[in-house]
Amino acid sequence: MNKLLITLLFITIAYSQCSGQTVRFTNPILAGFYPDPSICRVGSDYYLVNSTFSYYPGIPVFHSKDLIHWEAIGHVMNRSGQLNLIGAGVSRGIFAPAIRFNNGVFYVTCTVVDGKGNFVATATDPSGPWSDPVWIPQANGIDPSLFFDDNGKTYLLYNSVPPDDKPLYDGHRTIRMSEFSIAEKKVIGDEEIIINGGSDINKKPVWIEGPHIFKKDGYYFLIAAEGGTEYNHSEVVFRSKKIEGPYISYEKNPILTQRNLNPNRKNPITSTGHADFVETESGEWWSVFLGCRPYVSDYYNTGRETFLAPVKWKDGWPVINPDHEEVQYYYPTPIPSSDKNNATPLSGNFVSTDNFDADKLNLSWLFLRTPVENWYSLNDRKGFLSLSLRPPTCSGTDNPSFIAHRQQHLSGNVSTSLDFTSQLENEKAGIVVFQNETHYYFLCKSTENKQPVVQLFKSGVDSGSSELLASQKLESIPKEGIQLKIEAKGNTYSFYYTTKSSVWSLLKADVDAKFLSTKEAGGFVGCVYGLYATSNSQVSVNKAYFDWFRYAGEDQVYK
Repeated sequence: MNKLLITLLFITIAYSQCSGQTVRFTNPILAGFYPDPSICRVGSDYYLVNSTFSYYPGIPVFHSKDLIHWEAIGHVMNRSGQLNLIGAGVSRGIFAPAIRFNNGVFYVTCTVVDGKGNFVATATDPSGPWSDPVWIPQANGIDPSLFFDDNGKTYLLYNSVPPDDKPLYDGHRTIRMSEFSIAEKKVIGDEEIIINGGSDINKKPVWIEGPHIFKKDGYYFLIAAEGGTEYNHSEVVFRSKKIEGPYISYEKNPILTQRNLNPNRKNPITSTGHADFVETESGEWWSVFLGCRPYVSDYYNTGRETFLAPVKWKDGWPVINPDHEEVQYYYPTPIPSSDKNNATPLSGNFVSTDNFDADKLNLSWLFLRTPVENWYSLNDRKGFLSLSLRPPTCSGTDNPSFIAHRQQHLSGNVSTSLDFTSQLENEKAGIVVFQNETHYYFLCKSTENKQPVVQLFKSGVDSGSSELLASQKLESIPKEGIQLKIEAKGNTYSFYYTTKSSVWSLLKADVDAKFLSTKEAGGFVGCVYGLYATSNSQVSVNKAYFDWFRYAGEDQVYK
């Protein structure tokens, strides 16, 4: 499997200053746009999946031995026949997968929004191949999850509409459950409403979703997200002596939230919820959940990320992060570390470089929707990634020539070396920092009046439109091409270029990063840095060649 060249890894294991030198890990464990985590354990191995919405391949699968160091080992949906996302908005597509293991088989249940709905896919090896999705039309809702009971029965639960599809208030939803045939991959028996509204329907709780069931000490425990996946997000728990209920809400719900804390606290982690639980071999319980790291107020560009925190049992109920009000950036490690410095870093401060010298793209790269033709290559020129200039743009809902890396830090930079020549003003290639079709900045090399230039565009609020923010004529370009760089500093981005190896020229400084924040752009994704080439709706035979891509992130909280 292709690896990124790791040039520096600052922090994935830290040591506290207190006596005993307690070994700690760094949150988030998956930095950047890795939302809606679900986890399972098989022996001493842990597996985790996330939502990918309209990015492809869909549903990354991660493996770990210690819950801290994670390595991407494959994707559930990595064949075009499994997942066609053409035409889908960026925040549609794959919603909230859940991973489970039973009798030698891994199961992932998930929803394709604006597609065929809920499905289940299976594999005996979590790295793949995974089966084609088996659709579950009887399950009318989202966020499906399987529970394998110890009596041999299996159940499917999911978020659905209110009773009789008549909401009592905006955001009124239910959790429903049906028995599920593993052999036939379909719902059997009657559908039951096991949670109506949420933890206390008299308080009009909204958006109960992301349900999971597990069994402990003779009780069935149901955990679910509540409050919406923004600032008021939370996790709640219910329990019952019977699988079908009635389920009693924990009187001290929620068991996880940050919504009541001072919004002006230092280095806040917000919007926590959508959790899943795992028990270690030694009997300790931990939770993965999503959270956000704003740079100011409720503005964040890194999206919803995956965090890890301990779970303690109090009076027969589980509580996440029991010893603190605030979710912590550091906790004692759950399992003696098996540090893997050769794996792609996913947490803390780090620098990494991809020299495009492998046979396949690293598993961390994303496409915007499903590629339906071969427009990129690692073999056209050895040591280069080539992108064909094609008519689709990232303003539309097609699959553009666009390969992306998540923005994983509030502060840092990305840079690349580009070999690209054109005499046509519609042909452009470079780096884009992208949130959705109408919220991105594009730093590119192109042509004006038959002269080579470097340009910076801001997307328009109307799909397909853009505004030229800056342009600079390039007097001379060496044969090795031009280098481009985007620097992030919380609420700003700055854009640079150079035709020399060590001297950067500033094209435009302190461009508004809030424009790309979830608060302004909306949706469920985080920002990505894309290597991007387009002929802007025109036919072209030209190509752009990227020699390397360097990512550097250094957030202050990890120093």
